[in-house]
Parts: sequence; structure tokens; C-alpha cells
Amino acid sequence: MAGSSSVSSSVSNLRKAQVSAAAAMHAQTVRLRVLSENVAHGDSTSPAPGVDPYRRKTVSFKNVFDRDLGMDLIVVDNVGRDKSELHKVHRPNDPGADEQGFVKKTNVNTLIEMMDVREATQSHDANLKVYQSANSMQTQTIDALKGS
Repeated sequence: MAGSSSVSSSVSNLRKAQVSAAAAMHAQTVRLRVLSENVAHGDSTSPAPGVDPYRRKTVSFKNVFDRDLGMDLIVVDNVGRDKSELHKVHRPNDPGADEQGFVKKTNVNTLIEMMDVREATQSHDANLKVYQSANSMQTQTIDALKGS
């Protein structure tokens, strides 16, 4: 049966599409969690003089070759800290103020974080649609084979 190997290959490719989409959704879910932490700390200041406030977290991705599948998958490479400069504001009565009355503020820019949330959500949604489409196509292929 020459057709059975092409059907098997099609089902295999659909399964690979599902695995790839699932890996990407997982990566975006981690990214969304980190972004939510950043947004939650968007107004953070130094808790005490000489102590830094919350530093923005960053997520980096990398491709990893899956030998069993014979394809690259996206995974989270690292959740790190943004080392950019912390801003200072003059609040002499703040418990975190230094001798000159300045308190350090987080390096989180809530507007940028919310744009990144939107991007992560769109990427997750796109991969969810790929996963669902591959699942539907796989089910239709199997159902068609049962009918033959």
C-alpha cells in the first residue's frame, strides 16, 4: 500500500506541528509569567537606603534540535535581570531614601511590559491555532482512514 506511508508521514508531520506549537506556547507562557511579575513591580522603590528595588526580568529564547523529531523547538534559554540604570526620585520622607532624600525606582516601564504582554499573547494564540488545526487535520485523516 503506497498510500499508507504517505498517510503515516502526514500524521507524523501533523504531530510534529503540534509538538512545535506546544513548545512555543510553553515558552510564551513563561514569558507572560515574567511579564506579569514585572508589571506587578512597576511602581517599586528601594525598601531601605542602599538596597536596590526590584529589577526588571527578561526572558530569552533559543532553538533546540530535537533528534527524535528531527526538528528545532523553541525553549526558554534564560530568565535574567535587566541591568539597566535605576532611576532616582526625590522623596525625602520615603523609608528607602538615601542621605540626600533620593529613592531608587525600579527599571520597569509598565507601558513596554504591556506591549510585550500583547506580543506574547498574540504569539501564544497563533501557536494555539496551529496546534488546534493540526489536531483537527489529524482527527479528520484518522476518521477518513476508518471509513475506507
